[in-house]
Amino acid sequence: MPASTKDSIAQSERILQVLACIARHGEALSARELVEQTGLPLSTLYRQLAPLKKWGLVQEHAQTGLYEPGPLAVQLARGFDQHSWLMSAARDELADVVQKSGESVGLLAYVNGQVVCLDMQESQQALRCSFAKGRASSSVRGASAKALLAHLPPALQDELLAQNFLENAPVSVQLLQDLQTQLQGIREQRYATSENEVDLGIWGVSAPVFSGRDKLEATLSLMAPAQRIQQRKPELINMTLAAADRLSRKLQYP
Repeated sequence: MPASTKDSIAQSERILQVLACIARHGEALSARELVEQTGLPLSTLYRQLAPLKKWGLVQEHAQTGLYEPGPLAVQLARGFDQHSWLMSAARDELADVVQKSGESVGLLAYVNGQVVCLDMQESQQALRCSFAKGRASSSVRGASAKALLAHLPPALQDELLAQNFLENAPVSVQLLQDLQTQLQGIREQRYATSENEVDLGIWGVSAPVFSGRDKLEATLSLMAPAQRIQQRKPELINMTLAAADRLSRKLQYP
């Protein structure tokens, strides 16, 4: 590959790195905070911000000078909601599970090192959880993350496990092996469950969703207060599995 092509690819990657950082942070960021999070020199950062501002993907607050998603991001989000084949196929399935279970149900996907909530349909019953549409979360903790992680390519799975354990906590080899065993079990049973792992008092079950040729697209996740559903866990697991299977069939045979 010619050096000029490599440089062009690297430049594009840096621009997307800055955009992704602003998109997932949830709050406006200063240039210094962006430098800390991206590892880019300040002069390089400003060069990456220029085209993002020009195209309206990022904007600079007139009073604070902080950087936040721009107006074009609204068009992108609207287009994704209205025209994404995954969102269109999933909407009725999510609503059906909410209606039958009386609990909240979300659709989450793995995106470049994080798990992003694509949609969340809430029940009428109270639920305090970290998941909200557009919010990113850990790629290794909780039922949703593990249902996705278990079905990612082995090399990517190993990379994410190493990154998270090295960055977030000193973990023994035994604990890492236990998690890998857990992921194998998730692949075999086709769902993951967790309790108190992301939010205190919340139980969740997640089942992966695939398109043609077993391509992982997302996970369908049901969340509920653990105390409320102790006697219903098998029912809710089967309900979530069935909905994920129906959605997978829709994506394979539109």
